[in-house]
Amino acid sequence: MYRFLLTPRWWGINLFVVLAIPFCVFMGTWQLGRFEDRVQAHEQATQQPDPSTRAAEPLDELLPVDKVTSGRPAVATGTYADQFLVPGRELDERRGFYVLSLLRTEGGKALPVVRGWLPGTAGSVPVPAAPQGEVTVTGDLQASENIHSDGVDTRGGLPAGQLGMISAASLVNLVDYDVYDAWVTLPEAEAGGAGGALKPVPAAAPQGSGLDLKAFQNLGYTGEWFVFAGFVLFMWFRLVRREAEAVRDVALGLVPEGEEAPEGEKANAGVAGAEKAERAEAVPASETTKAAQGS
Repeated sequence: MYRFLLTPRWWGINLFVVLAIPFCVFMGTWQLGRFEDRVQAHEQATQQPDPSTRAAEPLDELLPVDKVTSGRPAVATGTYADQFLVPGRELDERRGFYVLSLLRTEGGKALPVVRGWLPGTAGSVPVPAAPQGEVTVTGDLQASENIHSDGVDTRGGLPAGQLGMISAASLVNLVDYDVYDAWVTLPEAEAGGAGGALKPVPAAAPQGSGLDLKAFQNLGYTGEWFVFAGFVLFMWFRLVRREAEAVRDVALGLVPEGEEAPEGEKANAGVAGAEKAERAEAVPASETTKAAQGS
């Protein structure tokens, strides 16, 4: 009854099933691993002390920024140079912009420093000037932003002096000196002058260290891939059962006249027909003679 499984059409179906199920299982396992990694990173982050409570260290000793050094206080000395506004940033559920100043260090490389946040629209609100002369800043270290960071504006077309993303890749196109692939945010308002009007921007947790939406997306994808594997196996069993029932109907002569049987049914019907022909040839000659005399 199951000889149809050896036909060319079913060879293709069987090959697809053999390849599809391991692939779905592999992808589901990979997504589950991504979810477990995020859970582990979240647990490690909650067990470690608050990075901002640690002692400040020189900037170069904390680079490059990773999940361990992100949020750690970094110390750098230099003079402020170019200043940019970063629009579309929220603080305390209010919309405003960051004030970003580049601190030129002794080596000539610049460190982006978010001096604070102001409410309103960038370009229409007076911005406090950066301190003059050599200064030493201590700020919470942050990794360069990317297109997935909160508040990033990748549309372009911003007015001169404004920046949509805080990253070295964006700043090197606007200044003629090297920029660190990191930035710091001042935990306290600048002392003295009008700088006190700026509100400090809290350091953000490093990406991938919390149970965010992406973590639960990985968990959802895990379930989807295993469901796909089960669906492929279910459909294969269903097709096999349907084909076997059709073959049985052909063998019993239940297929309506004029209806063309599937490939597997034709093969089995041909075998059944050949067997009937052999049985007819094997009828004894005496019975054939008796039948003729009786007529």
